Amino acid sequence: MSGDDSMLALAALVPVGARVLDLGCGDGRFLAHLQNTRQCHGYGVEIDDSKVAACIARGVNVLQLNLDEGLQMFEDQSFDVVLQLDTLQHLRNAEVMLRETARVGRIGIVSFPNFAHWPNRLQVLLGRMPVTKRLPYQWYNTPNIRVGTFADFEVLAQANNLRIAEGFGLHGGTPRRWLPNLTASTAVFKFHT
Repeated sequence: MSGDDSMLALAALVPVGARVLDLGCGDGRFLAHLQNTRQCHGYGVEIDDSKVAACIARGVNVLQLNLDEGLQMFEDQSFDVVLQLDTLQHLRNAEVMLRETARVGRIGIVSFPNFAHWPNRLQVLLGRMPVTKRLPYQWYNTPNIRVGTFADFEVLAQANNLRIAEGFGLHGGTPRRWLPNLTASTAVFKFHT
């Protein structure tokens, strides 16, 4: 996730005062924003040592865990909201973690790069893997182990009996509700069981 406008659009999905679990929280910036502006509380989960230290410096409660090992330590519905912002595409078993998100939280919110955004489609049509501001890596050095689209997530949610409460795209921090699969560089979904 990048940009203050994107942060505001995503924060608006989180109820005021919610107990939040932020999976792959990075340096804790978003969770700190939720604490300061929406009176939320909870935990971040991060594996990277330097990012864990940055969370602590920000006053964010953080657990150092590998998400590919699951969320067994958390009981069902132990959080109001579970966030996976720019995390799903890095996980070995994204479908399992999506189900775990729905199990642990009353609401799940995910965001990920939308591979079907029109500039990406154009680059693929020209025979190349996309390199854009949202997908800045070459195919051989990307940390993303999978790519997905807005439309793909809708199918995945349905296959896992998840109800999408809200879905839209973001591009340059601006919500895109008209043809988000084509017009947005980021896909955003709020869902529940």
